[in-house]
Amino acid sequence: MPSTNKTQTPPPTRKQDLKQKKPADLQRAIRETATDAVKSAVFDKRPYLKAAFANPYNVSLLMGTLAAAVATANPILAAVALGAEALWLLHGPESSTLRKLLWDPRFDKIRLALETKEREERIKDLAPEVRARVGELAGKQEEINRLAAQNPSFTGELLRSELVKTRRLVDSYIEMAVTCGRYENYLETVDREEIERDRERWLDRSRDERSSTQERDIAAKNFAVIMKRIEKIREISDYLRVARAQLDLIENSFQLIADQIVMMQSPAELSGQLDDLLDGVESIRQTSLDTEKMITTFGI
Repeated sequence: MPSTNKTQTPPPTRKQDLKQKKPADLQRAIRETATDAVKSAVFDKRPYLKAAFANPYNVSLLMGTLAAAVATANPILAAVALGAEALWLLHGPESSTLRKLLWDPRFDKIRLALETKEREERIKDLAPEVRARVGELAGKQEEINRLAAQNPSFTGELLRSELVKTRRLVDSYIEMAVTCGRYENYLETVDREEIERDRERWLDRSRDERSSTQERDIAAKNFAVIMKRIEKIREISDYLRVARAQLDLIENSFQLIADQIVMMQSPAELSGQLDDLLDGVESIRQTSLDTEKMITTFGI
């Protein structure tokens, strides 16, 4: 009778698991680092010099001219090419016209792609209608940025510093929407009627004179735990009401700003509205942090 024994591969050890995870972790870290570097460059520093040199048209023209100089043994052509490149790198990145026409649109395109990908990853678990609201808000942010750039009263770094606040507000909106979604999912798993029945049952037992002192003490402790659960659930519900209202306020404010921005005479008018929204968001974020500390024991 043929043997039915099969050679079984032993399960991987913890050390082998770690070895398998390390390449994936390393690749993820490299991707995140590269993404952070690109975001920092696009959002903060805007390396115009690098953009001027590394764009394909400049590189192709420079390399083609140098290749032609080598092929024809013409040092004058090479010198002219290098001189022209030096002048381009000296004056091109500093030109406000070229920045407006060439560099900034390119950086904005990269920025939008990064923001869209990151936003989609963050909201992928939200309900479809909430994802749609996030998309509409992001679209309104871009409209505000575009209208602000067209307003002659809004110029230079002052404009950029104000528009950074609109991105912060969109990020805060997403953060609150994700938190609301998580809290709502948790509350759907809570049977409040059962908790109320437990509260009454343990309260009655803690007062039952027919029970022993030890039984009443344990019942009182159970009653105290139930009361804490009720308090935390109430706090979650309170947070949801306030956070939902703040989400609506951000949406309505973005609509109002888009309506007003073409007539604003100073970035200070925009700044005041954005700062008020950020103050409200920060207050709710602190409430969320406090709530998180108190409800983690219930596995939210």
